[in-house]
Amino acid sequence: MPGRPSSGLLSRLRPAPVAVDDVRAAADAVLPGLATGRLRAAVLADPARGPVLVLAEDERRVRVALHDLAEDMTDAGVAPTGDGVAAALTAFVAARPVSDAAAAGGGVAVLDWTCPARTAVGWRVVVRRGDRTVAWTPSDLADAAVVTRTRTAATARAAGAGGVLRVEGPVALWSHPGAPMLASAALAAPEQLLGRIAEAGLRLPEPHVVVTPLRPLACASAAVSARLGETGEACVRLPWSALPELRWL
Repeated sequence: MPGRPSSGLLSRLRPAPVAVDDVRAAADAVLPGLATGRLRAAVLADPARGPVLVLAEDERRVRVALHDLAEDMTDAGVAPTGDGVAAALTAFVAARPVSDAAAAGGGVAVLDWTCPARTAVGWRVVVRRGDRTVAWTPSDLADAAVVTRTRTAATARAAGAGGVLRVEGPVALWSHPGAPMLASAALAAPEQLLGRIAEAGLRLPEPHVVVTPLRPLACASAAVSARLGETGEACVRLPWSALPELRWL
């Protein structure tokens, strides 16, 4: 009968823990480069919680104990090295909530899932941070007029978000290599996208689009798009005429 695994093997199988000191060292190294004119980032002392990371940008505030960050990084399998913890901390800062001003000044309209079941999509304002896109949720200070202006500006900005067109037989694929979520921004100006597809040699008299957020758009005829929607992957197939009817999230 085989013996029980040695404690040495078990320790190798367990993820190495990230210590609070590891997070503090990473914060000292990366926060000065991440702070901007709007974003302030610092580690402050808290008598009850120990050192805490504080992010402040316009009306948004994030306050999290380094102990909690260390535990989350450990659970996520982050390597307890300088580079590993610094990358995880940088990603945490990049995922911070989007301020109303940031959304108004640089938000882009994209399509996103409307529900956990992934059966429908709607328009959402996102802000790009590197290869990441973070969704904007209006603050309590943003009234209806601010929300409308921000969405209108994001829709206008979406038409110029860029992307790459590839035609494969009867299907046109539109992707965004820098930030995958931005692929669907092209649908804010659908006639412009159709023109690009026609210039590439594919005529779509009855265009439909297959939308999978974070994946390339697939544009094809009704019959072809119906087959594309049978792959088993969660997606939404829409006729071109349905795009203006999609709601905002």
